[in-house]
Amino acid sequence: MTAAQPGPGLNGTSAPASGVDAEAAIVLVSNGPGELATWVRPLAQRLHGELPLRPREPKAPIDMLLVLVPCPNATGSEAPVARATGLFSRVLPAGRFWWLLLRPRRHGPWPKQGVVVFLGGDQFWTVLLSWRLGYRHLTYAEWVARWPRWNDRIAAMGPQAAGRLAPRWRQRCEVVGDLMADLSESARSEAPLPAGEWVALLPGSKRAKLQVGVPFLLETADRLRARRPGCRFLLPVAPTTNVEELLRYGGPDNPLQRHYGQGAPWSRELAGERWLETPAGTLIRLVEVQPAHSVLSQCALALTTVGANTAELGALAVPMLVLVPTQHLQVMQAWDGWLGLLARLPLLRWLLGVALTAWRMRQRGFLAWPNISAGRLVVPERVGAITPAEIAAEAADWLEHPQRLEGVREDLRSLRGHPGAVAALARLVRELLPAPGAA
Repeated sequence: MTAAQPGPGLNGTSAPASGVDAEAAIVLVSNGPGELATWVRPLAQRLHGELPLRPREPKAPIDMLLVLVPCPNATGSEAPVARATGLFSRVLPAGRFWWLLLRPRRHGPWPKQGVVVFLGGDQFWTVLLSWRLGYRHLTYAEWVARWPRWNDRIAAMGPQAAGRLAPRWRQRCEVVGDLMADLSESARSEAPLPAGEWVALLPGSKRAKLQVGVPFLLETADRLRARRPGCRFLLPVAPTTNVEELLRYGGPDNPLQRHYGQGAPWSRELAGERWLETPAGTLIRLVEVQPAHSVLSQCALALTTVGANTAELGALAVPMLVLVPTQHLQVMQAWDGWLGLLARLPLLRWLLGVALTAWRMRQRGFLAWPNISAGRLVVPERVGAITPAEIAAEAADWLEHPQRLEGVREDLRSLRGHPGAVAALARLVRELLPAPGAA
């Protein structure tokens, strides 16, 4: 395909103009908030550090772009979050993916050569996109590479993914390691948290999780503070939500709030920082800097929902209690696949959603990423009609036994592998790019 003339940018604005079309493009493809934070952003930052790339260098010969693909687990806020990083010349929201395949010229200039990198979602979408653009194709395979025939290179997370390839495709594969292992390196901070026993609260990033997680964890914090008055709390604000939304989920606007605590929380400024205060007087530091790996890595314990946050905490070696309160099944329809889509249809939403979620809970296996990776219970998973009082008591017991917490930290460190996967993946991207002046 030939390079297009400058046109509308992927975010509805004009594409950045340097007066000279780029010779090549790196197109990262992803889907949800967890992948953006832990896979896309570190790789994009690494590539910017190794190559002259747009938009940071407007006249550079290589353009850096991000394409988001349709995914039932996405929040819809991924595109503005990605744009705010300043790492990409253009960002294509998931809602425009099909139009990109049909008429790529309508979405800005596309150099003749480039590489498409799969970093989340359905691997087939990157097969289609690389074919449509005429670019080379690299897949980061966490567990399996589903379309090796159409991959120029495969970057496997570990031997398990590499071993699943047919012998004729293995020469295309290289084991690079777990991208999450590099989080521990980036989490080093020169600004430690104030002294104290810090507990992180991670209610999730999507509506279905926040509606349950926010009031549940606020009452849990109240009860844990009553047991351990010196305990301090922080809550990283996910990039796909904001403080105002968290306050609404913790107040009477949330129909589930009546099951937890009394009244609504409010925010306040203390020493130049924003805090949330519960009606019981518990102060929770709100961390709005993204990513929040530095402060999370300093916490003694985390109380978290399921999802990519369990992988992040595992990579940071933070002990955690993974919580799935099933007493509110009617709002827990954030499952993937065609059954999850059916559960969200207006006429079937409540009945089928409850039945589906109940079935998934019975057939669940492990839910936290460290446990899935290890094939055994490394961090506790509490699934069922759990209560804040029960979780506060269990959290207090863990905090009273720091040697047990250190044992969990060691298990998590042993699982995450050695840093270096981001550098190895960046090298593969560079190898697939055309030689300077060859475009």
